[in-house]
Amino acid sequence: MEGQSIKIIPLGGLGEIGKNITAIMYKDEIMVIDCGVAFPDEEMYGVDLVIPDITFLLENKEKVKGIFLTHAHEDHIGSLPYILKQLNVPVYGTKLTLGIVKTKLEEHNMLYDCKLISVEAGEVVKLSNIYVEFIRNTHSIADSCSLAIHTPLGIIMHTGDFKIDYTPIDGKVMNLERISALGRKGILLLMADSTNVERRGHSISERSIGDTFQKVFARAEGRIIVATFASNIHRMQQIVDASIRYGRKVAFVGRSMENVSKVARELGYLYIPETTVITADEINNYSKEKVTIITTGSQGEPLASLARIAFGNHRKLKVEEKDLYIVSASPIPGNEKFISKVINELFRKGADVVYDDIEEVHVSGHAYQEELKLIHTLAHPKYFLPVHGEYRHLKRHAELAQSLGMDKSNIFIIETGDVLEISEKGAMKAGRVPSGIVLVDGIGVGDVGNIVLRDRKSLAQEGMFTIVVTIERESCSIIAGPDIITRGFVYAKESEDLISQAKEIAKAQLEKCLSEQLLEWSILKNNVKKSVEKLLYEKTKRRPTIIPIIMEI
Repeated sequence: MEGQSIKIIPLGGLGEIGKNITAIMYKDEIMVIDCGVAFPDEEMYGVDLVIPDITFLLENKEKVKGIFLTHAHEDHIGSLPYILKQLNVPVYGTKLTLGIVKTKLEEHNMLYDCKLISVEAGEVVKLSNIYVEFIRNTHSIADSCSLAIHTPLGIIMHTGDFKIDYTPIDGKVMNLERISALGRKGILLLMADSTNVERRGHSISERSIGDTFQKVFARAEGRIIVATFASNIHRMQQIVDASIRYGRKVAFVGRSMENVSKVARELGYLYIPETTVITADEINNYSKEKVTIITTGSQGEPLASLARIAFGNHRKLKVEEKDLYIVSASPIPGNEKFISKVINELFRKGADVVYDDIEEVHVSGHAYQEELKLIHTLAHPKYFLPVHGEYRHLKRHAELAQSLGMDKSNIFIIETGDVLEISEKGAMKAGRVPSGIVLVDGIGVGDVGNIVLRDRKSLAQEGMFTIVVTIERESCSIIAGPDIITRGFVYAKESEDLISQAKEIAKAQLEKCLSEQLLEWSILKNNVKKSVEKLLYEKTKRRPTIIPIIMEI
């Protein structure tokens, strides 16, 4: 084995929240862990999704043996429809994980082109040199797993997203015994979830939320509308249980909520009597105190059901007297303003709203410090690589490992695209591979780049100023215009003097060029643009995008 090494190559999920994907390479074999998306920030105007750049995987296409999924959250599976079109390799995951993946692939009309292989927690998938073991863990979605990657150089333990819940809703506790056994055998590298490393103590069990639901449901006089993550089936189950206890019918509203609840019921992860389920169209057939609606939009997303109900844009539902809304989620960083707007609007329309600040209606699915300490203690790895978090989370997790006695030189904080190479001689950063982001905009994948985003930002912030003129080449004269159209800059009727001045300057500049026989379009446009740009900045201190349109007859 002398001279051999294993390379760990994160292509997303380090230094950021979301877009989780990591390649592990040994000899001529690559296995990929997860394939997630991130969501666009405020600067990415018009962008729908952010997916990882997989140039490295495409350059080594013949070596990639499969994608191994830890669980079915969007930040771990959301890129699959886009990536599998470029890299059609087997996808391994547990039953529920693949059930949710199937609905995504069906939406993209590519389900039958993909090879999905279902595995159970405890099973091992054997590649040529690498064995991948699925280990049951607990998280905010059922059927979640950690992965133990057995290589000739040692075991790499990847926790995936996890918390340690001793009383999970489905009774399936995390397999700490197996992690401990692997730790005794010897774990070469631990890669652990860093999302909640800043939170002290131990996370609260999902089961505790059930008590809150029972209490809140007991006082409700009208409809109950609960917004939560569509993937949180255990949360869904507790909402259903409380509804049944108080004689309520349950309706699932929102495309992702309908899809996931359907898959979960079919696969036996969500238990709900057929007589309890109603459709959105049937809600008005029952008295208000007999209806629970489980919906999407817990992050205040403008197009999700909760926001559309709050702002009166939903086709089937509107805020009604005595409605009780429960926002059963905590805001993802950056979404605080969105959800705050929705809650305010619900209150304004007379509804009662319960959210995490006033009642315990949400618990995190990620491990706090004491849970992370337990995993480190059971695994006691030789090397440690914190993953899944912004840089500050990775730094804090590295410090936590040090506080448990780990040698600082064996802890690596790396960035997306960095290569961590481990051999018998030790571990070290070993260069970089191509990495980054690819933007999904409508049906376009990767056709929106920095230049387009810069233009969109400029248009959004400064507006557009279009100058239209028609010239006759033969006589070198203006025969129509200049006419001016503005969008997002000033309203023409309220700024007639400014528009008139811009017209005069554009006309004067054009006549000057025409008199000098300068008929090159680029010169005409550039001179008009510069002269008008100067005027607009002097008068408004703004720089709209100026678009001269010159027609020639």
